Amino acid sequence: MEFSLHDKTLVLSELLIFYMIVVVSCRGPVYKPPETEKLTDHFSRLSVNQSYNVFYGGSNIHMTNNGSSAELILDKSSGSGLISKDKYYYGFFNAALKLPAHFTSGVVVAFYLSNSDMFPHNHNEIDFELLGHEKRRDWVLQTNLYGNGSVHTGREEKFYLWFDPKLDFHDYTILWNNHHIVFLVDNVPIREVVHNTAISSVYPSKPMSIIVTIWDGSEWATHGGKYPVNYNYAPFVTTMKGIQLEGCIKHQNNYASSIVIPTCSRRSTSSLDPVDGEGFMKLSQQQITGLDWARRKHMFYSYCQDTKRYKVLPPECTAN
Repeated sequence: MEFSLHDKTLVLSELLIFYMIVVVSCRGPVYKPPETEKLTDHFSRLSVNQSYNVFYGGSNIHMTNNGSSAELILDKSSGSGLISKDKYYYGFFNAALKLPAHFTSGVVVAFYLSNSDMFPHNHNEIDFELLGHEKRRDWVLQTNLYGNGSVHTGREEKFYLWFDPKLDFHDYTILWNNHHIVFLVDNVPIREVVHNTAISSVYPSKPMSIIVTIWDGSEWATHGGKYPVNYNYAPFVTTMKGIQLEGCIKHQNNYASSIVIPTCSRRSTSSLDPVDGEGFMKLSQQQITGLDWARRKHMFYSYCQDTKRYKVLPPECTAN
């Protein structure tokens, strides 16, 4: 039996469609997020060398493009990290990150705020943690926060991403002010922590540095080391650029005080103020729609639903 050119083209087209369906079904559904305000458009982007100093692993940090971007590397010798030159009391903090490729089980890339250096026993922390995942071979995004040393109560929430974070840069943003904490990915809110009476005792309330790290989290992130980092795939390289650090820059003379004095200087000349500005006090309707979309379609774990872990849920979980 002979096939015409038209028949052959039709068969090839059908095979291609079938292949695309199989690929999508293996990787999970592909979703397009709803349109939301692009908060990152309102603030200027800084170079890495303007904004950060070496935190650790200096030999595994490579400044690129005249310091506008940087590569943070994990290999058998060390991980690496950068820490902001300034400390902040509230603000809008963003980094565009491209994550390591290949098999990344046990690799952790973190973009977070912390003051554990100044307050080791009652520190604050607001975390983005990107976890190399052992089964799907995809990255998992985890958010968490600690206030006033509340490290025994983890407030983790975990998400699958709606894009491949290894192929291009994506924005990871933390908005922190007296009204709420908002975690955003590519300007889509994925989590909001409202500052109310239920969470006030552990709401982060002291100045913090902004830190970016890549490290071996085998013992912590993969069921007690069951799926450790495979250094046959090293080096693991995270590239970082598009820095935004907007907020109250704390001065060294009052930072170490046990009483936080909410005075600051601001770097930005933007008319928008992420610390006290009306546009940052609550989510818009468009942002609420984005938040609902992200949580319905992509969140697969929340501490507020983990009744095995918490016989009595933390108070903010049941607050109206």
